[in-house]
Parts: sequence; C-alpha cells; structure tokens
Amino acid sequence: MDLQTIKERIAVVQNKREYLLSLLEQPNLGVLRVDVNQALEELDELVDEFKRTIPETGN
Repeated sequence: MDLQTIKERIAVVQNKREYLLSLLEQPNLGVLRVDVNQALEELDELVDEFKRTIPETGN
C-alpha cells in the first residue's frame, strides 16, 4: 500500500469521528456511551500515532 492510499484512508477515519461525536449527543445511548467514548479515544490515538510516524511534509 502506498503512502497516498494510507493518507486517504486516515482521512476517511478522521471524518468518522464527527459521527461518533454526534452519537454522544443522543440521550438514549445508554451503556453504549462507554463504547463510543472508547472508540473516540482509540481513533484519536491512531491518528496521533500516524501523524508522529508520517509527519505532513506540506504537500
């Protein structure tokens, strides 16, 4: 897999974060709120690790 493909996939994952945030606003989420919070934390860690590993080069 080339670097551009990886960057595109990371961008797709980053866009899913907004959906997870909108789920947290649902009053009837119940115990799934814990899973959504966990997903957000792991997604943020993944993106941070990617940014540390492959820093943006201004392209």
